[in-house]
Amino acid sequence: MGPTVVIAQPASDPSSIPFPEIPDQATDELVAPLHDTPVLLVATAVVGQRYRSLSAALPGVHLHFAVKANPAPPVLRALAALGCRWDVASPGEIDAVLAAGGDPAHLSYGNTIKKSADIGYAYARGVRRFTLDSVGELAKVNAYAPGSTVLVRLNTSGEGADWSLGRKFGCSAKEAADLLDAAHDLGHAVGVAFHVGSQQRDPQAWDAPLALTARLRAGLLRQRTDLAVVDIGGGFPAAMLGDTPDDTAYGAAIAEAIQRRLGPRPPALMAEPGRSLVADAGVLETEVVLVSQRDGVRWVYLDVGLFSGLVEAYGESIRYRIEVHRDGRPLTGPDGEIVLAGPTCDSLDILYERYRYRLPLDLRPGDRLRFLSAGAYTASYSSVGFNGFAPLREEYR
Repeated sequence: MGPTVVIAQPASDPSSIPFPEIPDQATDELVAPLHDTPVLLVATAVVGQRYRSLSAALPGVHLHFAVKANPAPPVLRALAALGCRWDVASPGEIDAVLAAGGDPAHLSYGNTIKKSADIGYAYARGVRRFTLDSVGELAKVNAYAPGSTVLVRLNTSGEGADWSLGRKFGCSAKEAADLLDAAHDLGHAVGVAFHVGSQQRDPQAWDAPLALTARLRAGLLRQRTDLAVVDIGGGFPAAMLGDTPDDTAYGAAIAEAIQRRLGPRPPALMAEPGRSLVADAGVLETEVVLVSQRDGVRWVYLDVGLFSGLVEAYGESIRYRIEVHRDGRPLTGPDGEIVLAGPTCDSLDILYERYRYRLPLDLRPGDRLRFLSAGAYTASYSSVGFNGFAPLREEYR
């Protein structure tokens, strides 16, 4: 099978942007023609728009921002001002949220792999909600965070998502039932958590794990206790290449599944959006370093790659919309397919080879590419200086 060939879509194409509340002019306001590259530019006002849109689509569901998506203080402060809650994965993220004004009572420690010392640190700072998926982790939480709420994470298929998350995290239905029983016997309030995969395209993806949650809940109710909370995770998408329903479609499907599976009086509900809150607020601008021919295929090398902000291109699952500019103006004209690669002397640093973008045939060094919806998992993934290249620079407005 040959490569998939796609044409980079301009941000002004309404069909490519499923979130109409994002201003069409957002990228032009952010990016100056002669900006030093590579650079991530983020409009925090758009973060606020995305938070309000998803909140409206999921009434009754507390949104806990997945801090790993973008832990920049301006993002955290903007979300804190809106009453956002938090999904944290380390003491560093806990400190960052509290420094931004977050309430420790609204932090959920979602990482299922934690040092005992880190659990104790979180507990000392006021965190009272911990997610786990193993007996060993339950023993640590019980010892270092007594009386805390324990959420047991279920494994999911990740079907329908651009990036499945099922291999490393989550446990089976039998393991989950045993962990819920054990945690309850140890005196913990208990809950269930799951994640349907990152950039989930199917609004119905939440139904199957909610059905399993209902079965686990029924087992607890027979013991005269109930789930304290259900965490429906993240997966809400950003405006990447490909068709994606809008927030209201996800909200309607999830609300119907909750009603059908958990009834009119469900446990407390939370979600962990990350990408959907911050991705569309960001533009990653990069410069073309080299255009060359290799075995009859045009290769375009950029000053950003897998190690400096575009690690989500690994496996070519996350596919950004791209704009092309020269001297601050859109570059148009005849185009052809390319392989897109980063600047380092590492053979892994190839962004898109099977999945072929089409860029102008006149493309040359010094031209600029803008990766749109790049506000999530870019700067937070950037290396500290691999190959001597500086970490991805960030600017926030």
